[in-house]
Amino acid sequence: MAQLIAIIGPSGVGKTSLARALRAAYPFNVGLEQHAERPFQSLFKSDSRYALANQVDYLLLRAEQERELRRSAETGLVDGGLDQDFHGFTRLFRARNFLGEAEFDLCRRLYETIRASQPPPDLVIALRASEEEIRRRLAGRDRINIAGAEDNALLDSFLAEWLASLTPERVLRLDVSAARPDYSDVVPRLLGQLRARLGLDAGTYETGYIP
Repeated sequence: MAQLIAIIGPSGVGKTSLARALRAAYPFNVGLEQHAERPFQSLFKSDSRYALANQVDYLLLRAEQERELRRSAETGLVDGGLDQDFHGFTRLFRARNFLGEAEFDLCRRLYETIRASQPPPDLVIALRASEEEIRRRLAGRDRINIAGAEDNALLDSFLAEWLASLTPERVLRLDVSAARPDYSDVVPRLLGQLRARLGLDAGTYETGYIP
């Protein structure tokens, strides 16, 4: 079974950008959010009645991604992932009244059933950035955003509760407020940390990886 890394953090912090930068430097297998491809994302944006369908779809997508990534010979990498989608976004949407209590409980049961059969990530990279930087990044994004900068404080608090339940060796915290857009200043050192924690092959990224 391959190892799995989840990159988590608030909307706009750069989870997908970092996943792509890491993929360009090392042969990770990557599972991305697929915000444009999901059938209920744009519907939810305009009509909160689709909140439950959207969350169930995302929880199932992330479970399917994890299952496929674990089957590979290469280390897997997800931007956000199953745990963020439940502990972060599903809880946020319940707090914002997009989901009722019974709907939230349905998502909880689905998440817990999946986690009972699929192991959690081996390592979580928890990203943070300044509020000003996140607002700047969100303003420049061309994608469907359900959660905005105004939601990030609450989203962060929910993610922090989940992170507190993990052992310290499973969490790598990274402030990317001053990182370059392409993460070229972050990736080399981060790969070194991943090598130390997960035993990634050093030779692959010492000479550079060409996808």
